[in-house]
Amino acid sequence: MKSINPYTGDTVFEAQSHGQAAIEAALTRAVNAAPKLKAMGMDARLDALRRAADILDDQRDAIAELMTREMGKPIKQARAEVEKCAWLCRYYADEAPDMLKPDPIEAPEKGQCSLYHLPIGPVFAVMPWNFPFWQVFRFAAPNLAVGNPGLLKHASAVPGSALKIAEVLDKAGFPEGAFQTLLIGSEKTETIITDDRIRGVTLTGSEGAGSAVASLAGKAIKPSVMELGGSDAFIVMPSADLDTAVETAVTARTQNNGQSCIAAKRFIIHQDIYEEFTAKFVQSMKALKIGDPMDESTDIGPLSSADAADEVYDLVRQTIDGGAKVLLAPERKDRAFLTPGVLADIPRGTPGHDSEIFAPVALMFKAEDVDHAIAIANNHPYGLGSSFWSKDKAEIETACTDLEAGSTYVNQMVASDPRLPFGGVKKSGYGRELARDGLLAFTNPKTIAITGLD
Repeated sequence: MKSINPYTGDTVFEAQSHGQAAIEAALTRAVNAAPKLKAMGMDARLDALRRAADILDDQRDAIAELMTREMGKPIKQARAEVEKCAWLCRYYADEAPDMLKPDPIEAPEKGQCSLYHLPIGPVFAVMPWNFPFWQVFRFAAPNLAVGNPGLLKHASAVPGSALKIAEVLDKAGFPEGAFQTLLIGSEKTETIITDDRIRGVTLTGSEGAGSAVASLAGKAIKPSVMELGGSDAFIVMPSADLDTAVETAVTARTQNNGQSCIAAKRFIIHQDIYEEFTAKFVQSMKALKIGDPMDESTDIGPLSSADAADEVYDLVRQTIDGGAKVLLAPERKDRAFLTPGVLADIPRGTPGHDSEIFAPVALMFKAEDVDHAIAIANNHPYGLGSSFWSKDKAEIETACTDLEAGSTYVNQMVASDPRLPFGGVKKSGYGRELARDGLLAFTNPKTIAITGLD
């Protein structure tokens, strides 16, 4: 298994894939690690998370460079990703004791009642390439805090990052088998998901992958969390601060080279400000610097691979050929580059209307009023995040209650945060990561009722 630098075409990292014997050994180690994590005690597990954060800080630049070389994200964003992972580790190290305290239950006739939150055992994670460290740590940190061993099948495009994560957690002091990386293809995941030694399954990825993995987990009667695709709405009403909305919109569409599930993709603008917003947005998109992701001044690097760029450009071309108006033409450049683009008047039935465009290409929609804007936003199979821009309290309340999404961020862009539950509805998945919800996702909520005490 090897990773290819999407900017240069050079091989970044190469390692032997794991066979069935290695998978079996990893499953055995994971089971054996569960009592070791319990014996450590919570304080020691949380101290190990703090050491993991320190290691991430110490190795930030080297880890960021590895991510950028493997999948092309701008180096300044890669460094920020490493810093965010360290924050996540420290967040759970600080907050887990209170979060895991038994919840008291009032039922006097049953005695002293409470709800415990206990580890369930090894959790298997299938993770994507677009945030090679963050996606993994937001699964690994809470589960290790609880006492669940983790087994990772990372995307085949980032094997170096996958093994580096295991190295960081090993050096932090977690016992053997507490967190392991398997370099395997998707064809080998079924036997792991259905193995009785695996007690929970989590996936971040495409709708298709989520459907397949969730089906297997459901058949095996195992809890699962699915964080799938998104085509987030970015709604702007006339009372909004227009210049700030435009500036944020560009960042929200182009972060991680446009390859983020929670990137704003559909821009739904009130008709009274549509022309002004669109003109400023297009000019700002044109001004972005495209080039070497290792260059500090680069805004947009390559997509994850030439194949990925070809595939998404085909979706863009289908949308244009279907009748979309081109305000800024995206161009398929050498290697894995697809330049920023802006399309308007998106016809129903085209990929731009009905699917997810995983690239720095924005889709513009015009709304008559707040209800029409929300109707446009909800007319989509995905429901991950949403951003709503207004200073009208009634409009804001309507958006917060009526937008069909896992989150609504008002007058700011959607961004994952360790303190805030994260997840979607509809075909964007189910379950929540981060915050207390993420910590309890793979626990046994055990009811305790005690009587007969003196």
